[in-house]
Amino acid sequence: MFTGIIEATGYIKSLEINGSNISFWVDSPLSPQLKIDQSLSHNGVCLTVEAIEGDLYKVTAIDETLSKTNLGNLKENSPVNLERCMQLNGRLDGHMVQGHVDSTATCISLDKKDGSTEFTFRFDEKFAGLVIEKGSITLNGISLTIFNVSKNEFTVAIIPYTLEHTNMNQLTTNDKVNIEFDMIGKYVNRIASLKK
Repeated sequence: MFTGIIEATGYIKSLEINGSNISFWVDSPLSPQLKIDQSLSHNGVCLTVEAIEGDLYKVTAIDETLSKTNLGNLKENSPVNLERCMQLNGRLDGHMVQGHVDSTATCISLDKKDGSTEFTFRFDEKFAGLVIEKGSITLNGISLTIFNVSKNEFTVAIIPYTLEHTNMNQLTTNDKVNIEFDMIGKYVNRIASLKK
C-alpha cells in the first residue's frame, strides 16, 4: 500500500528482456535503504526488489503489467517516480494507493499557469464512473485531485514542487501516464453494478 507521495526520482540504467518480461536496473538514491523482496512503486506500479548493487537495484515487470502500464515505454535514462510502501505508524499524506495500475491516460494538453501547470488527460470511457470532480486519482504514482471532469477527460494542476521532483516535468502531449483510480470508488462501483 502506498500514499501517492513521491519520495525520489530514479533513472533506468539498463533493461534486460527475458521472454515477455522486462527487468529494469534502476539508479536511485533510495537503493541503499532498500531490501530484497521489498515492494516499491515505479510510476505507480508496485514491483518487487530482486537485487541490489550499490546505488542500483533490479525489478521485473511481467507481460500483464507491461500491457496495462507505460513501463514498456521506458528506455535507458528514463526517469521513474519512486515511493516505498507506507508505514502504518505515519501520516497518510496522499490517499490510499495500491500500486495496481488500472490503465493509462494520454496527455492531450498542458497549460503553464502563474504558480502551477495544468495537464489534461483523456482516458478510456469505460472507467467514467470512477472519475469524479474533486476526487483523488493516481498518475504515474502521484496522488492528485482532478477537476474539469467529462466523460473521458479530466484535468490536474501540478504545483512547482511536484513538477520539479517528479517525472511530470518531462511530460508532453501524447505521452501516456499510468492511472490508478481511487480504491474506495472502485469498490462502490463494483457493489452498485452487482445490484442491477
